[in-house]
Amino acid sequence: MGPYSQGLVVGSRIYVAGEGPKNPETNTTPEGIEAQTRQVMTNLKNILEAGGAAMDNVVKSTVHLANLDDFEKFNGVYKEFFTPPYPVCTTVGSALLGGILVEIDVIAEL
Repeated sequence: MGPYSQGLVVGSRIYVAGEGPKNPETNTTPEGIEAQTRQVMTNLKNILEAGGAAMDNVVKSTVHLANLDDFEKFNGVYKEFFTPPYPVCTTVGSALLGGILVEIDVIAEL
């Protein structure tokens, strides 16, 4: 979508760019914060695996929510993809385009 890498391995880390909720197989975006969060997390998981990492390797995430009132629903899905100790996380409200409700980037240790 732009002049950037989806994921980049640098030394012993993999940096994954902000991922949105578009399903790469169907080119569609699901409706609702929970379905969009699940798709974003699946996209992140696939990129991490392509770079030799797993969700349990994630040490930092940054979450952008179009509506901070969606935090609890988002968080319920988000935690399904991790095991303790959970990554450190920053969540902010952001103006996201095109019906996107959530975007997440992560850093993982290889």
